[in-house]
Amino acid sequence: MRAYDLADPYPWVSTDDDAMAAARLFAERRLPALLVVDPEEQPYAVVPGSQLLRAAVPDFVLNEPVLVDVLRDDHVEHLAERLDGLTVAQWIPRRGTVPAVVGRDTSAVRIAALMATTHTPLVAVVENDGERTRTVGAVTAARLMEYFLAQG
Repeated sequence: MRAYDLADPYPWVSTDDDAMAAARLFAERRLPALLVVDPEEQPYAVVPGSQLLRAAVPDFVLNEPVLVDVLRDDHVEHLAERLDGLTVAQWIPRRGTVPAVVGRDTSAVRIAALMATTHTPLVAVVENDGERTRTVGAVTAARLMEYFLAQG
């Protein structure tokens, strides 16, 4: 089985999109990660949900985890306020967001290895038509696990 056969349509957002709209898409669709493309629809980043939540946690708590015990949920800034006026590129973490990308003919085992080594629940699938490369979908870890379980 190849990447193109395993790929499902997957919603993506552009680096220039509104961060609040992207956060709502992520939450409403209960996505495992946010797939971000650049203005030419090239994969820009795959950001696991755990990293998107960083915007909801004050920096001082991330730097001193012991402080988390003295905070209550109502002490944390509202995420909406922190995202107001930001683009997706301004919101997502700068480190560790390189997209996991495969071509349409990549094998399932290679995709699984890529997910395991990059700690990502999502791999973007791209194809090149000779003139440009475009994102055609994504393979999620759940879809890949479903495929491997069906083989046994």
